[in-house]
Amino acid sequence: MRLQLLSAGRIKACPERELAADYLSRALKLGRTAGLTEIGEHEVPESDKAQEAQALLDKLRPGAYAIALDEHGRMLDSFKFCALLRARMDQGVPAIAFLIGGPDGHGAAVLERADFRLSLGPMTWPHRLCRTLIAEQIYRAVTIMVNHPYHRS
Repeated sequence: MRLQLLSAGRIKACPERELAADYLSRALKLGRTAGLTEIGEHEVPESDKAQEAQALLDKLRPGAYAIALDEHGRMLDSFKFCALLRARMDQGVPAIAFLIGGPDGHGAAVLERADFRLSLGPMTWPHRLCRTLIAEQIYRAVTIMVNHPYHRS
């Protein structure tokens, strides 16, 4: 299973980028035993919502299960998030892609294409923090899958 983090807007070197990269690196290393083979990150330039949406969709792997981070999406606890990922892995989905919109949110094309809309809560978060939050939750989901003690319920 491959994971993709697709983001509108480029993030320069900053603590959030380093923290997200650390979580993703740890998730990949630990996740190999759970069937995780790759985690890729792609950034597309900020522009209008329609152009961002098309650029994000152009980066999707064929057959990917697309999860749009959307304030109007469903909120999941860490166990349900893990179950969502595990179910897609068990179904043989070749990739799961997390799509993070720009400052104005996602364009209609991303929301129409999304297989699932995920909310990180009722607050609005800047995209560089969204990337860090979803990276941590990916790592947490992997630790749940492999019974690692990182996640304590």
